[in-house]
Amino acid sequence: QVQLVESGGGLVQPGGSLRLSCAASGRIFSIPVMNWYRQAPGEQRELVASITRDFSTNYADSVKGRFTISRDNAKNTVYLQMNSLKPEDTAVYYCNVRAVVLGRGSDNYWGQGTQVTVSS
Repeated sequence: QVQLVESGGGLVQPGGSLRLSCAASGRIFSIPVMNWYRQAPGEQRELVASITRDFSTNYADSVKGRFTISRDNAKNTVYLQMNSLKPEDTAVYYCNVRAVVLGRGSDNYWGQGTQVTVSS
């Protein structure tokens, strides 16, 4: 199994910044892809950003130029630097990984979610 621990959410004013972190632990062989999703009240969960093990990235159009995803392969940790935050970025942010676990193969894992609120 893989455990994901997220941190870094909170309340920030419009135009502010936050940095989310998600650390994966367990009998991990490799993590090919690490993602950040978000879900606002009454909305479907959406993919915000993704990064592969060789650092190829992809972003939702709504966050391009404002958010940056990065990862530390040695620490099995993914980050989301969020700048120029807008009220519409308010949501619960979820870390998601597809990990190869020793003795189990590849599977999909989710973090518990961290609240990000952008408000004045």
